[in-house]
Amino acid sequence: MAGRFAPRTAREPLPRQAAAGPVRPARPSSTSDGPPLTREWTPPGPLDLRLVLGPLRRGPADPTFRMVAGGTFWRATRTPEGPGTLRVAARGDRIAATAWGPGANWLLDGLPALLGAEDDPDAFVPRHRLLAVTRHRRPGLRLLRTGLVMESLIPSILEQKVTTDEAYRAWRLLVRRFGTPAPGPTTDLGLHVMPDARTWAMIPSWEWHKANVDAKRSSTIMRAVRVARRLEEAATMPLPEAHARLQLIPGIGPWTSAETLQRSNGAADAVTVGDVHLPGIVGHALADNRDADDEEMLTLLTPYEGQRHRATRLILLSGRVPARRAPRMQPGNIVNL
Repeated sequence: MAGRFAPRTAREPLPRQAAAGPVRPARPSSTSDGPPLTREWTPPGPLDLRLVLGPLRRGPADPTFRMVAGGTFWRATRTPEGPGTLRVAARGDRIAATAWGPGANWLLDGLPALLGAEDDPDAFVPRHRLLAVTRHRRPGLRLLRTGLVMESLIPSILEQKVTTDEAYRAWRLLVRRFGTPAPGPTTDLGLHVMPDARTWAMIPSWEWHKANVDAKRSSTIMRAVRVARRLEEAATMPLPEAHARLQLIPGIGPWTSAETLQRSNGAADAVTVGDVHLPGIVGHALADNRDADDEEMLTLLTPYEGQRHRATRLILLSGRVPARRAPRMQPGNIVNL
């Protein structure tokens, strides 16, 4: 399942310029037809791009994200300066990035934060051997920060109380239907930038129906996009205030806000509460109790206060996940609901 009952699989101000290289050329306006902008950046430590950028991927056919041969990652998004496409690849101990579109400068300025420059892995002190071993084996794990709320909030709402495949299909169909082709040489990749707030708000009911999105989720998205600017402000807020801002919207609860802020804010303590599988996974890994509930999960994670999201990421990466005892939830059809 996805969303509020989703299995998660191994799942301030805008960024400081940590060890930042210059953006070239110097801040022209880049369009899809104009020259790309480039940047190189040296991470402060080991960096695994797959682990860091993986949470942005909403399924293997996500129209906003691609990984291609050779470990190159493509991301299409809507920035405060307009649509942009970012290509990222490791080149030895440096990261090479290229960006296209009106949002190119913004994306390159935010590259260090996106790749975890503002994250502090050393703040995590493992209290369980499993987590100590996993962290040693995965030194390149850093928590990303996009600085963008809506791009993570909308797909998280789509993931509420449905299967992962249903949510991914809805995101794919809606972005391709109502988004725009991504700037740059992306035609062969099929990359699209998600719709802006006004376009989301104008999607007619039958199009939500075609994407198998029920009225509860589509209504929540409609309420959110009407106050998109206010919600985007959560990207600069401390975690408690950011949670509170998102949860002012009816239909957005602790699960959805945590899933969003993990990505938009790089929130190391945004633990996912309300997931049907995660408590059992944490309980199995830390206490050999696959029947743990949210309360027990939070108790087990108490030693990691301030780093509970990182702890759950490490648990999922450890592979110590209990065997599934119930059949997978079958996709629904809103025609029959």
